[in-house]
Amino acid sequence: MSHIYIYSPSSAVRDKAAFRRGVARLKTLGHEVEIDEAALSSHMRFAGDDATRLAAITRAAASGADVALISRGGYGLTRILPGLPYKKIAQAIERGTRFVGLSDFTALQCALLAKTGAVTWAGPALGEDFGTEETPDDIMEACFDDLVCGQGEGSGWQLPRSDLPALSARQKNPSAEGPELRVRNATLWGGNLTVLCALVGTPWLPQVKGGVLFLEDVNEHPYRIERQLTQLLLAGVLDQQKAVVLGAFNRFKLVPHDKGFKLQTVVDWLRTQTRTPVLTGLPFGHVATKVVLPVGQKVELMVQGRDALLYWG
Repeated sequence: MSHIYIYSPSSAVRDKAAFRRGVARLKTLGHEVEIDEAALSSHMRFAGDDATRLAAITRAAASGADVALISRGGYGLTRILPGLPYKKIAQAIERGTRFVGLSDFTALQCALLAKTGAVTWAGPALGEDFGTEETPDDIMEACFDDLVCGQGEGSGWQLPRSDLPALSARQKNPSAEGPELRVRNATLWGGNLTVLCALVGTPWLPQVKGGVLFLEDVNEHPYRIERQLTQLLLAGVLDQQKAVVLGAFNRFKLVPHDKGFKLQTVVDWLRTQTRTPVLTGLPFGHVATKVVLPVGQKVELMVQGRDALLYWG
């Protein structure tokens, strides 16, 4: 049984039923759940005003919990980055608290990595993942369970066939088993594309060279995804990485005006603009099936054929 602290650092919780279901689900799994006093606060679109949310983050750091889990993402962390209790969060992580979340949580993860080098975890949120009306995804639960039990060592997935020609083109002597890529001793970092791009040019964007950058987003049309990837490209971020790994980009709608322009178009174009290998299919983002990833941890990335493995154990 683990002690899980639930807090709200970003948008207000609007779906109270999902919040309650998520808490109940975690308790059913055998965890002790502690709810922050301001977890259901509301101020405009935020889970409390800036001071309230900063205090909630500080309480999460002081909770002594095994896991500090966000209730939801949304928006709100970038506006309070200057006031975050970085030292207290880093000390809590040193004592064993794992800070977990996604989406807007990317801002806290990147800023903490830039300021302290501390490792956080890209993973589920309470309402979106544990509070669903349906049974929560088995893979998501298993990855989260590995995290709380301290057993997580890596995550694997199968690349789409569309990745194979691009990988083969990079190999001078492709093996009989298929294209191969190996990256060693690389810092894993990234998260939500929109949030990360908002940090470019600020002190809160980690200056990672030779890393593995993973990205995801939701409700963003492919042309907006391309525009933001182009920002990272022109800022020199992509060329400094050993690999870029794209997760889920979903809940957008193509229109007749696109005339064939789609997400694969963006990926194909990006591969012509950077020397960094670009992989797709990572099971992470605003989707039910998601793995848990250590942001700031040194990892190995191996690809053989269509099999990809991120390993940090």
